[in-house]
Amino acid sequence: MQRAFRTLASAAAVAALGAALSACAQRTEPPGDPGVCYHVVPQKGGKLKYFKLVNAPNLETCAANLEAMRLKFLRMGGSQQDLYGAYQANFLFLQSEGVLTSTSLEGPRYVALVRTGDGRLAIPGAMPAQ
Repeated sequence: MQRAFRTLASAAAVAALGAALSACAQRTEPPGDPGVCYHVVPQKGGKLKYFKLVNAPNLETCAANLEAMRLKFLRMGGSQQDLYGAYQANFLFLQSEGVLTSTSLEGPRYVALVRTGDGRLAIPGAMPAQ
């Protein structure tokens, strides 16, 4: 019986240590300014620089403005396919698959917008299946 308690106590201690270590893990969070869409540029040393792009009423409008900026840069000879943005305490990741979002740079990313067959951005499930 005592052996089972010791095993349970050591398992609980390991779980508590793991939770404490994960709480100390670095989380890079974007600014939470309401309605402000930022273009985010990684700098040397792991720092991020935030450039105000537009005032946007929602995340989709911010993503559309970032996509327009990305396409303009590509037309001018740029080569950067992926782009970072931020909107109301959420990071936006513009990629070839669409737009992903996360509350931190290191955290899990979730689908916000997907690309249609012709490359436009759409809300998942909004386009009819072909």
